[in-house]
Amino acid sequence: MDTLWIAATGARAILHRQAVTANNLANVNTTGYRAEEANFRALPVYGESLPSNVYTTGQGNSADLREGPIVHTGRNLDVAIQGPGWIAVQGADGKPAYTRNGDLVVNGSGILTTADGHPVLGSSGTPISLPQLESVMIGADGTISGVPAGSQPNALVAVNRIMLVNPPPQDLQRGADGLFRSTQGIPAPDGNVQLASGALEGSNVNPVAAMIRMLEDSRMFEMQTKLVQTVSQNQQAASQLLNVS
Repeated sequence: MDTLWIAATGARAILHRQAVTANNLANVNTTGYRAEEANFRALPVYGESLPSNVYTTGQGNSADLREGPIVHTGRNLDVAIQGPGWIAVQGADGKPAYTRNGDLVVNGSGILTTADGHPVLGSSGTPISLPQLESVMIGADGTISGVPAGSQPNALVAVNRIMLVNPPPQDLQRGADGLFRSTQGIPAPDGNVQLASGALEGSNVNPVAAMIRMLEDSRMFEMQTKLVQTVSQNQQAASQLLNVS
């Protein structure tokens, strides 16, 4: 029974990793997406008869925080973070969260948001509300400038500044909404974080590596299920022998 249970935990772990890999593949074209990694560890099976046996248990998922490729779009409201750092946004719970998705838009209320609707936070830590502007540009430090409606083309004014942060990677945790949050409180703005205007950062998922992982996991899952079948058959044969005797 111990062998059957150990093989079953291995198969369950592989299925979970396949689901994580499939989700990564589904986000190959998602702006600023960070690949997810399934984490497991081996734990001993306690007992005098099987001291060397181990089983697999999950330890949650982590994020691959390596940078994705930067693609230049030429759109004024597109920004990509160059190097480490994050754009501060407001989550659905009203609290600060962080993203690398610089596909920004201005909604009908004049609020600057990400393409998926999360308000971008400004220097005061509140959502950025933009006045009527003839044109908008975002500087490398996150400063938003524009020409007010009805003004001369050279009447450029600074309106607000995007809050850019860079908390330690180990303090970040991904939420179900895809946004990251700091486990150590709200980080202070970091003036060293720089933006590339007119550009977007792509997903850091390597589709070829992900497909290879899917194939490897499929083979491993097949091995685990065959082991489960073999153990089950051996147990049935042993029971039949005992019944005969």
